[in-house]
Amino acid sequence: MKEEFYTQKRWLNWMNKVKDSNFKLTESDDKNSGAVFIYIMDDVVLACLKVIARFEREIISAEEALDDIEAIRSIVFQEHESLGEDADLMIESLKTSLAAVFVSSQRYITGSFDRESPIEEMVARAVGAEEKENLDEAFDLLSQVGARVIGGESLPEIGELPYCMTAELMDGIDAISAAMIGDDSYKDEDGSEDTGEGD
Repeated sequence: MKEEFYTQKRWLNWMNKVKDSNFKLTESDDKNSGAVFIYIMDDVVLACLKVIARFEREIISAEEALDDIEAIRSIVFQEHESLGEDADLMIESLKTSLAAVFVSSQRYITGSFDRESPIEEMVARAVGAEEKENLDEAFDLLSQVGARVIGGESLPEIGELPYCMTAELMDGIDAISAAMIGDDSYKDEDGSEDTGEGD
């Protein structure tokens, strides 16, 4: 039986948690109010890293790994009912961040990324590209940064970015980086036994 790394049920459980939270964007610095979105991001990032770990151990082929990443992406990007105006904005931002995770994962699996340029320079070029409204170039550069982080490179201190697409994409890459230096037991566990749906 083919291993499932992420399920629609798991994603819908998260969406229900967001709906139940009645999330509102406020001026107050209440970190807990948006914590569920961080948990969702970490959950999806971990699923992608599980796919990559199986690929690295040659349990699945590159083609199968790419299919598995695409399956996770299709679940995340499916249309869903409104969760409230503020929550919907956060979900859209989350999806932008996760787009970087998915393409970074795909680039790592295929090996199609720049291994030489300094990461700080690539991020700076991405910011410049977005300022010129060249969003495709910005996304392309940052997905290559993400692939290098998956490959084990450390993400340097980038500093504060203005609120923009580049910053949202970097949130996804930051989540990869955090997962890479965290508990790596996901590399050995059998994802098909995972029962912690949306916890």
